[in-house]
Amino acid sequence: MNQPLLDPRPTLQQPDDDPHLWLEEIDGAEALAWVEARNAETVARVSDAIMGRDRDAALAILDRPDRIPMVARRGGLLYNLWRDAEHPLGLWRRTDEASYRAGTPEWDILLDIDALAAAEGEEWVWGGANGLPGSHLVLIKLSRGGGDAVVIREFDLSTRRFVADGFVLPEAKGSGDWLDRDTVILSSAFGEGMATRAGYSRTVRLWRRGTDPSEATVLFETAPENMGLWGGVEHDAGPERVVFAERTGFFDGFIHLGDRTGPKHRLDIPSDAEVSVQGDGLAVRTRSEWEVGGLTHAADTVLAMSLSAFLAGDRDFAVLWEPSVRRALQNVFWSGSRLVVDALDDLRPGYIAFGRDGSGWKPRDLPGLPAIGSVSVWPLDAEPSEADGTLLALTQDPLTPPTLLSIPPDLSAPAILRTTAPSFDPAGLRVTRHEAISADGTPIPYVQTGPADASGEAPVHLTAYGGFQISLLPTYDAVLGKLWLEKGGTGVVANIRGGGEFGTHWHQAGRREGKALAHDDFAAVAADLVARGVTRPGRIAAQGGSNGGLLIANMLTRYPERFGALFCTIPLIDMRRYAKLLAGASWIAEYGDPDIAEDWDFLGPISAYHMAEAGRPYPPILIATTRRDDRVHPGHARKMAEKLRALGYDPAFYEPAAGGHGYGKDNAEKAAFLALGMAFLRRSIDWEPAA
Repeated sequence: MNQPLLDPRPTLQQPDDDPHLWLEEIDGAEALAWVEARNAETVARVSDAIMGRDRDAALAILDRPDRIPMVARRGGLLYNLWRDAEHPLGLWRRTDEASYRAGTPEWDILLDIDALAAAEGEEWVWGGANGLPGSHLVLIKLSRGGGDAVVIREFDLSTRRFVADGFVLPEAKGSGDWLDRDTVILSSAFGEGMATRAGYSRTVRLWRRGTDPSEATVLFETAPENMGLWGGVEHDAGPERVVFAERTGFFDGFIHLGDRTGPKHRLDIPSDAEVSVQGDGLAVRTRSEWEVGGLTHAADTVLAMSLSAFLAGDRDFAVLWEPSVRRALQNVFWSGSRLVVDALDDLRPGYIAFGRDGSGWKPRDLPGLPAIGSVSVWPLDAEPSEADGTLLALTQDPLTPPTLLSIPPDLSAPAILRTTAPSFDPAGLRVTRHEAISADGTPIPYVQTGPADASGEAPVHLTAYGGFQISLLPTYDAVLGKLWLEKGGTGVVANIRGGGEFGTHWHQAGRREGKALAHDDFAAVAADLVARGVTRPGRIAAQGGSNGGLLIANMLTRYPERFGALFCTIPLIDMRRYAKLLAGASWIAEYGDPDIAEDWDFLGPISAYHMAEAGRPYPPILIATTRRDDRVHPGHARKMAEKLRALGYDPAFYEPAAGGHGYGKDNAEKAAFLALGMAFLRRSIDWEPAA
């Protein structure tokens, strides 16, 4: 009997001989027919009674009426976007602060997005709103299906209607910021020649009421090969100030200060530093060593001084915060007149607020925050010119649902605004921290949540991200808790290199040439779980999305023997063409440039699309994306699935029609996506939990 001819293309030796390019045609008839056939196969393959119950349970969690309504303050009122079973696309609403704090908010509905979508025949997904301080006018962003590209439309809060003949911008990636009631600072890829090769805005334009946005005056432009350019208005800066943020790469760029006529000053600060200005305050977060004012500052140092003094030539920065080996800077932001520093000390959260008086900067630890788990802090006020220094904080850990706190301007004890009832039963579960040793001897921390007694057969859900200096901290995952932990499973979050958990050096170690090391880290955690007697390889189910999808695809091709099942979501996989697809060019600083031979030398071996070959003992894999993802091209997932099919494997594939760079445009779609993924993992590792 003749065996079917297996097609290995593309290969590392012939990386550009790609027979599956037709799947990059997002809405091509042949490609869509292929997607529908694969979707039907996957749904039939994994659907069972447990999956149906899981979908319903996940949707009930996402729609639960007692979850925390997150708010932002504008003009003294608290605004919220709310989704539930009756309003899957959402209600944009507001209430007064007193009733919200009392727990009895009286919501004023401003915009019913479901009604709008039905009236206009569009799958509108909320993208945010930008208000003009002291006015009833806002610019609302709406996307079709949840993508990054948005339509911008002017809305009147007093009439609760879109403004007839108001500001309207067709769909494009970008944003607008009010300069005054008749003028918008426009940062949008809309228009001929207005996009960088990454698809982001290449210009900042002055858009006047009643004029065509494509004819708006260009105030500033960046080179097409740069990542993008954005403009924003500081309404509390005294004289009119427009801030032009030019990104030459993902981790590099410059800040220019100017007004409605264009930029006037480029701040003389290293391109890889992060800069924040507010009023007369200037804060700098270094990403590499910087010698200034006769001193040398290490990466991740926080420096501050008067902006006016800096523009006058002064370089006498105050050193507010310095890193150590495991003391890692996470974020720096202004809150009123204070500068808040967010840092981790060996993964333990901590926040310090710095205020100025006549003798300099004074630090104060934010009060009443836990020293374990995950803590997020941000200003209550959406508009800096209205900020009085009030902060919001969200605290949680893998077994403790979120609590929302309010920290008053005087930084006295925080008040509890909302708590969340548990979404799953934590009985018998505990949270522990461990370290695996990676291939090069580096210790890799991971957090394990599950039953206290390790059986050697535990069904383990393992995840990580490992990129773009994003930290993955132990949060309360209600859906995973209900669908996995409550049923006796174990969850593991790995802090692999490429993330920001230990600062810039941890990120640098896992980018470009180090990306393969980040993947080694993840495989080491899987091996450590086996070595510790928690489980065996066939019971480890690994999941990751986006950059984490690249990670999971590499587990398939590089470490297949360490896993029982893989769930690869909205993934980046084809490292030969990624920079040519949608926003891919903006990530060259993270991965490298495949068009440069020296970069392809290290990119090729982590391009799972090219490394996949016939005859390997690959574990079952579900590759899932969304059609409206305009950040990571769905072609990555489609082509990988088809190549595996051409090699004789039977991968599962799933692609809903909407969702953007996420799992669905509404809670029902997200619940279906997650339940399908959990069902695939559960069945693939041969786990039949109790009902």
